[in-house]
Amino acid sequence: MNAESDERDGRAASAKPVSATGDVTESVTGDATEGVTKEVRELGSRAPGYIKASRVLHLSWQVGVFVVGLAVVVAGAVMLPLPGPGWLVIFAGMAIWATEFVWAQLVLRWTRRQVTEAAQRALDPKVRRRNIILTVTGLVIIAVLVGVYLWKFGITMPWKIHE
Repeated sequence: MNAESDERDGRAASAKPVSATGDVTESVTGDATEGVTKEVRELGSRAPGYIKASRVLHLSWQVGVFVVGLAVVVAGAVMLPLPGPGWLVIFAGMAIWATEFVWAQLVLRWTRRQVTEAAQRALDPKVRRRNIILTVTGLVIIAVLVGVYLWKFGITMPWKIHE
C-alpha cells in the first residue's frame, strides 16, 4: 500500500485519472500549456450498454447513426454554395458520426487541434498587424477600382423610373 515502495520496485501504476463524468484526464505538457489538464474521451461507441450487448441491435444502431450523420453532412455540403452555415452543419454531422465511429472522433480531434492552433497564430501581434495591413490594402484597392469604374461608366440603373 506504500506508493514509495511501488515506485522503488518499478511497479508504479501509470493509470490516468478519471473524472466524475467518466472521461479520462491527462496532463498536457508544453511551453504554453504547462500544468493544464484537459479531458480526453476514450475512443469508441457511446451507445448505451443494452444496445452494445446485442450484435444485431448495435449494428442497426450504427447504421442509424451513419444514416443520420450522412443526411446532416449532405445538407451541409448543399449549404456550401447556397446560403446557410455549411461548414457548421458538416461539423455537426461529423459530431453525430463521432458518437459511434472512431475515425470520426479522430477527425474531430484533429480539426479541433488545427482550429485551436490557427486561433493562437491569428492572435499573435505580428500576424494580426500583417492581416490588418493586408485587409486595409485590399479595401483601398477595391475602393479605387470601384471609383475608376464609376468615373468612367457612371451609375446606370437597369430600369427607367422617369418614364
